[in-house]
Amino acid sequence: MIHFIGGGQMVEAIIRAILANETVNKDEITVADISEQRNTYLMETYQVKASGEQMEALKKADIIVIGVRPQDDLASVGVQIREYSRKDAVVVSIVAGVTMEKLANFIGEERAIARVIPNTLTDTGYGYSGVALNSYASKEQVDEFLNGFGKVMYVEERLIDIFTGFGVAGPNYVYYFIESFADAGVLAGLSREQAWNIVLENVVGSVEMLKLSGKHPRQLLDINNSAGGVGINALHELNRSDFAAGLQRSVLKAVNRTTELGQE
Repeated sequence: MIHFIGGGQMVEAIIRAILANETVNKDEITVADISEQRNTYLMETYQVKASGEQMEALKKADIIVIGVRPQDDLASVGVQIREYSRKDAVVVSIVAGVTMEKLANFIGEERAIARVIPNTLTDTGYGYSGVALNSYASKEQVDEFLNGFGKVMYVEERLIDIFTGFGVAGPNYVYYFIESFADAGVLAGLSREQAWNIVLENVVGSVEMLKLSGKHPRQLLDINNSAGGVGINALHELNRSDFAAGLQRSVLKAVNRTTELGQE
């Protein structure tokens, strides 16, 4: 049994993926959200059990997923887990910025904890979720569940905030690039549909080319750019911009904000 404390967008995305991938069936999922409207929505949409009352669900759960916001009342959540859950249940926290040590203060020492930063590409099967385990947790307890909504990368906890700002926020940077690239095509004179289709093919094809060739991006750039040609002129102009440094600053800002959330 998997019990979710909180039924927000990320929890919904996980539920949708693990049901679609048949990791579990709907009868093995329970949810408790403070909003009855949200509970009703999840029940009607996914046919899972959802209720503000969670004592019985906590007693039965093998995996307890804490899916509340960092600024929510984690202390109250901890009291309920302490009081009602089985001691052998693993607690999976998807709360950004909250360390396993801090979480253990709420739910009790000597509890198996997995700190997970889920990827936002759950419906695609792509993207890594970053996972750190404390000394009481094992991969066997969570691996099947976590692989139900994407790929899994186990890391030391000190890297989790970096993983959040870089890996999990990664699609944001890609979406922004795609939007800007498509706008450039429209600016040059293509229709929106034409530009959009060309950009998507270029992005997917370029990623596949990197995988197939095993080459560094710079090597493929060298192949594509003939002397004095179109490609090298375009690259020269891009090199004059703040593109690379701006992207790197964005990642560092996201990493720093993740750390701040856990301290608020």
